[in-house]
Amino acid sequence: MNAYLVGADVLGNIPQVLAEHGIKVQKHVSGRNVAHQRKPPSLNGADLLILFTDFLSHNVMKAYRELANEEKVRFVACRRSVCALSQSLEKIGEVRDCTQCPNQKTKKCR
Repeated sequence: MNAYLVGADVLGNIPQVLAEHGIKVQKHVSGRNVAHQRKPPSLNGADLLILFTDFLSHNVMKAYRELANEEKVRFVACRRSVCALSQSLEKIGEVRDCTQCPNQKTKKCR
């Protein structure tokens, strides 16, 4: 599964937490750059949008949420902390262990 991350200048341990959940960071934008604050043209095949709320303005969050809804991509909004991210991923039911994944035989996870 690929994730598009918005917010936070530095990710720290977040890529490790995502890897434990079987998620790879496809793209990360800080949200501070003016170009990042406009609605992007596409999420480029991402399966999950993660918004780090303590680093984003309301307008940036709104633009990315609308795009996720248009492209039918799930999104999670949480603080930029390992604990908050883990709790949010568990709430949406992300698989932690790929051996439990129903798509394991096809190696095609979404």
